[in-house]
Amino acid sequence: MSIDPRTVLSDELIERIRSRAADVDARNVFPEEDLADLRAAGYLGALVPEDRGGLGLSLADVSLLQQRLAEAAPATALAINMHLVWTGVAKVMQDRGIDDLRFVQEDAAGGEVFAFGISEAGNDLVLFGSDTEAAPLPDGAYAFTGTKIFTSLGPVWTRLGLHGLDTSCPDAPQMVYAFAERDERVVTRDDWNTLGMRGTQSRTTELHGAVAPADRVVRRVAPGPTPDPIVFGIFSVFELLLASVYTGIARRALELAVATAQKRTSKKTGRAYSQDPDIRWRIAEMALAYDALPPQIAALCRDVDEQTDHGARWFSLLSGVKHRATATAKRVVDEAMLVAGGSSYFAANELSRLYRDVLAGAFHPSDPESAHATAAAAWLGPLEA
Repeated sequence: MSIDPRTVLSDELIERIRSRAADVDARNVFPEEDLADLRAAGYLGALVPEDRGGLGLSLADVSLLQQRLAEAAPATALAINMHLVWTGVAKVMQDRGIDDLRFVQEDAAGGEVFAFGISEAGNDLVLFGSDTEAAPLPDGAYAFTGTKIFTSLGPVWTRLGLHGLDTSCPDAPQMVYAFAERDERVVTRDDWNTLGMRGTQSRTTELHGAVAPADRVVRRVAPGPTPDPIVFGIFSVFELLLASVYTGIARRALELAVATAQKRTSKKTGRAYSQDPDIRWRIAEMALAYDALPPQIAALCRDVDEQTDHGARWFSLLSGVKHRATATAKRVVDEAMLVAGGSSYFAANELSRLYRDVLAGAFHPSDPESAHATAAAAWLGPLEA
């Protein structure tokens, strides 16, 4: 990192956030105090250049910070991830000479909270298509009508980055990327009652002609796979920061397993579990799996920051690292539960919460099927018609 992570997320701040995580999960509420602390620390502007009021950090920097935050409170880290995605997209585009999202950077540095309004039920095209209608207005604005799911930061966001399909323009169809504010045309359902990641409050968002002003309409691209910078920006930052969160969960599970093994004593041998060959093997398996993740994520973050050209390989590399991180994190948490024993099955145990939280990893794009299809296409070529 270019800076010590503790100068951004101090030990004291991390411990405060950790101390609130269990209560947030139990009450199924948004972690308002965490957001207030992170805003005060300037974290909303972590990826914003210093000359625009932010911290001027790289994607590689913020990846490590998100791992640190996820060790304390996975749901808080995952929620703020979605804000960081948009500021990360703005950075990716600015680094490549496209300054269309300057307003995102300046608003984020000023404390505005950006939500990610992309996911739609049943839309496995994700960035390459949309069931949301984007209707052009005479002044260049767009009105969006449709339903977005898994909108993290549901109760608190002030800006919604979203996409929709314009089927009425002369060059139709076109995917429209834009930003809207919360008003009476946006309905946030109170429907987030899930197994894990409860603090994200990733509620369903209904759009009833929600208007994005002309100066907040940032991109129009043809549907389908495209190398357009906004699609690359969203995909790269989204996948890498997601991988970072789940890597943080794996790290915390490993730490808890080690602590448990060191303090538990076997009735059979009278020795600490840390001296049991089977337990040592299990923890070694966890460590070997975890140790592979941070270097992979760091390397790809640096490649995004430094504009390395992986060409068509980018999408398989990015979906692959996200898939490996989420699958590995789940495996590590499973092993940690076995090391900790029956006490980890109680809801009050931190590992029990991590066990529930880590399950969400399989549902984020790219899902396992998409990641495998992308990797197969990269190495074998596309399926024959």
